[in-house]
Order: sequence, then C-alpha cells, then structure tokens
Amino acid sequence: MAVAHAPLALHRFDAPPEWRTIELLSDVHLQPEAPRTFDAWRTQMLGSDADAILILGDLFEAWVGDDSRDDAFERRVGDVLREASARKALAFMPGNRDFMLGDTMLAHCGMRALPDATVLHAFGRRTVLSHGDALCLEDAEYQKFRAMVHSPAWRAAVMLLPLSERRERARSMRDASTAHQAQRSAALWADVDPAAALQLLDAAGSDTLIHGHTHRPGRVTLSPSALRHVLSDWDFDGSAPRGNVIRLTPQGLETIPAIALSAERR
Repeated sequence: MAVAHAPLALHRFDAPPEWRTIELLSDVHLQPEAPRTFDAWRTQMLGSDADAILILGDLFEAWVGDDSRDDAFERRVGDVLREASARKALAFMPGNRDFMLGDTMLAHCGMRALPDATVLHAFGRRTVLSHGDALCLEDAEYQKFRAMVHSPAWRAAVMLLPLSERRERARSMRDASTAHQAQRSAALWADVDPAAALQLLDAAGSDTLIHGHTHRPGRVTLSPSALRHVLSDWDFDGSAPRGNVIRLTPQGLETIPAIALSAERR
C-alpha cells in the first residue's frame, strides 16, 4: 500500500535562449569496480555536442560527503566534470545514492544544483525533471528511509563521522538494498506512482515527466495527455552494455543510445 506523502516542491529552471540541445542522463552508478562504465560516461560528457547536460541523480554508486572529492576515483570523476563544464553547462540533481553531494563538490566541478523536482522551461515547453525515488510510494520502507536521510539533522550527524566509517556505512546500506531487491523479482520492484506523477505534472502545468531511478527505461502513458519518460541505468562492464540519454531540442524529445553504445554497434 502506498504511504501518505508530501508532494515534491517544484523549482523553476529557465534554459538560456541560446541553448539548442539539452541532454539528460541518470543512474550511471560510477564506481572504481566499473571502469568501462566510467569510460563510456566520460566519452558522453566530453563527446556530446549538447549545450547542456543535466544529470538526474545516482551519478555515483555512493557519495559519502564532499570531503571525499580528493580521493583517487572521485578526483578522476571530478576532473571529467570540470573539463566538461568548461565546454557546456552542467547541472546535477541528487539521487538516492548520492544525496550527500553538496555545494562544495558542485562548485569544484562547475555544476549547477538542480533540486528535485525541477520544472525545466525550454523551447517553449515545461518539462518536469525528477530523480524518481520520491514518487515510488509503494515502497513504504524506502520512503521512511528517504525521509530520514534527507533530514538536515541526520546529515549533520553523519558528517561528524570519519570518512572511513561513512564509507563502511554506505557499503552496508548498498548490501542491504541488494539483499532487499533479491527477495523480489525485478518485475515487482516499486515503480513510480501514477497518481503522484500526475499530481506533480498538474502542479507544474506540464504534460511531460522525465526521471530515472527505476531502471525501467521507456515511455509510460499517464493519461491521454501526459507521459513520463524513464532514463536507463548505465552498465558497460556486464555482458550486455546499456546506457541512454534523452535529448531535448526545439523539435521535441528523443531517447538515444550513449555515444559509446552507438560506437560498439557500428
């Protein structure tokens, strides 16, 4: 049964009029153990011809605080972001894996903060952007966890812990999440609640929602006039590489494979 919830606050982001292409991606889950996924993501960030790339959460498999940005792998990711932000606009929305990423890292990488949820005003249209986890209301246990970790008091307390302990806690939470998912088939994992999605779109005066999180890429009809577009997760280290982006242009919306995936198929 879905739990009662407070609607997501809506934040406005006006795309500059000179932008002609905006790319969106999410759920890359960068980690040292997935080097090919990192390479594919770097290729996208540096090879895309978009004017802006908006990252809708879970860029990292785990982010335990901005004081980790100088560690070896985190520094490599930051270097790519800094190089990309010198060529195009970047924005970041926190996900359920990297909600601790804060202003220090954003400034270090030249990224704009993108709150969840954001109404993107671009090309004469309003598009609602969300990571997606706050809309998966059927998973009552997760929603309780989400409310806890988004509490300023909880975050302040966690940041008092040594970096090594925060890493260990993040590892334990990932293991618990994996075990929880293993108890149910992927088809039974919580999905975005249609009523909550429609409520969000109605509040925004929009007919289009773009989100990630669920790892169920595709297009879902919410009503005769409303759609949600779901970004894929990225995995180039497994036997079936995957990863996509959504491109917004004056002509409309298009889901396309990541640059690295298109190269592999040629």
